[in-house]
This record gives sequence, C-alpha cells and structure tokens, in this order.
Amino acid sequence: MHIMSLMLGFFLSSILSTLPAQTGDWGIMSAAMIVTFNEILSKILYSYQFYKNNILLILINDIKIGIIYGLFVDAFKLGS
Repeated sequence: MHIMSLMLGFFLSSILSTLPAQTGDWGIMSAAMIVTFNEILSKILYSYQFYKNNILLILINDIKIGIIYGLFVDAFKLGS
C-alpha cells in the first residue's frame, strides 16, 4: 500500500506540473498553490496525536511524499 501511494503521488505530481504550465504563465502560481496545500496538509496531519496508528493518515502522507518527489524529479529534468 505504501509503494502504491508513493506512485500515486508521483503520478499526481506529473499531472499537477504539466496541466497548468501548458500556457507557460501559470508555472509559478501552480507551484505556489502546490507548496501551500502541501504545508497545510502537513500541519493537519502532524497535529494529530494518533497519527502513527491511523492507516489513512499514513497513506495520505505517502501520497504527499510522492508529490514532493515527483516535483523534484521534474525540476531536475528541466534543469538538465
């Protein structure tokens, strides 16, 4: 389940980075929205004390990690 959640996050990051940037002028705004949503989600997830026992919160966190990983991979592809 963890690997599937990571791969789902990686796939979502590919979607999130390519759809708004089709025109070229929404790249910065979409990145800002993704980072803001990620930080809000992190604050919500880590504020719960029962985080380690709840499988749903762990899978959401895995998806979030996959999104971050996917965005880093896309950034390295664009930089090279």
